[in-house]
Amino acid sequence: MSDELQVQIKGLMPTPSGCGVFLGNGKHGGKIIAIFVDHHVAAAITMFLKGVEKPRPLTHDLITHIFAGLDARLEKVLINDLKNDTYYARLYITQENELGRNVVEIDARPSDSMALALQQHAPIFVKASVWERAEDMAWALEESSGDEDGDEDVEE
Repeated sequence: MSDELQVQIKGLMPTPSGCGVFLGNGKHGGKIIAIFVDHHVAAAITMFLKGVEKPRPLTHDLITHIFAGLDARLEKVLINDLKNDTYYARLYITQENELGRNVVEIDARPSDSMALALQQHAPIFVKASVWERAEDMAWALEESSGDEDGDEDVEE
């Protein structure tokens, strides 16, 4: 197993306090992990998945506009740690200009990171050691398969 596994969003499941975002990579026995996000970021993720046009820029749109103004782009998202049932992530942002190429690594919530990755068509990775420690939530995704976001891959 390499140090990082590329994953895709396999489904979303509403919860009383937000939404479960199910991630899988199609390998490693069909394991699925779930990251629970608040309602606001869940709404943003859903809008990006469905290509919904918004009348005014939301927070993730603003971040993308700032990146564009700085000639920067999101290269990838890495979910890099799991502590006390809380996931951690890093954004890898590249800026290229006449002075050269600079890569900046920024600590970020996985929820915001996934929303930005969807919006900017950047890949999402999970560190192999995190993947191994994370609970397999395939059963929960299977139980929600009656929902419209069911067990189909939802990321383009």
